[in-house]
Amino acid sequence: LMEEMGFIGALGEWVLREACRQMKSFEQMGLNLPKVAVNVSALQFNPAFIRSVKEVLQETGLAPSKLELELTEGVVMDDASSTMQALAELKALGVSLSIDDFGTGYSSLSYLSRFPLDELKIDRSFVTEFDKSDNDASLVIAIIAMARSMNLRLVAEGVETHEQYHFLISNGAHVIQGYLFSKPVPAAELRPLLAPWHFMEQIQSMAAVVVEEPRLGISRG
Repeated sequence: LMEEMGFIGALGEWVLREACRQMKSFEQMGLNLPKVAVNVSALQFNPAFIRSVKEVLQETGLAPSKLELELTEGVVMDDASSTMQALAELKALGVSLSIDDFGTGYSSLSYLSRFPLDELKIDRSFVTEFDKSDNDASLVIAIIAMARSMNLRLVAEGVETHEQYHFLISNGAHVIQGYLFSKPVPAAELRPLLAPWHFMEQIQSMAAVVVEEPRLGISRG
């Protein structure tokens, strides 16, 4: 809706600034989080946006390595030459680059080797459907293997069950994200969720769950 109304540029810049400001605030509170991820619309991704990223990082004092920009496949495929230059500028800043909802857009995979990416995020539709057929599970395993072979961090989105978690971990996913751990919460409610005891409780509860390996006619390698 924001894209259709022409507000995505202003909204996107506000989100970027607030995310970086909040991340810096967490640092000042003693919460050393790895990074904050911000989604970027294809309509945002232009020279003005690159300037905004530089300005926001300087304004908030957040280290570029603490910022990750999540791009859709449409962003990187829209205009290859200008996109390559923009991505190179962002990488030169030290910002991490991720492809969001991987596998739901363009079928060409050539951009994975041409663009300076750090991460792939498997769309939740693959995660929730992996146990429906051999093909679905094989596709997830293939995406994970491809990402690892290209030294890309693999994030699985939308994980809600222990079965999904164990399947993804056993097949090499680097990061698991979803309601299994927590629903989105306001910044003020995040700190208790990051306490060591909370992590240990979650780890112990997941370790205690016995999950039967899906009987699929595929090779795990």
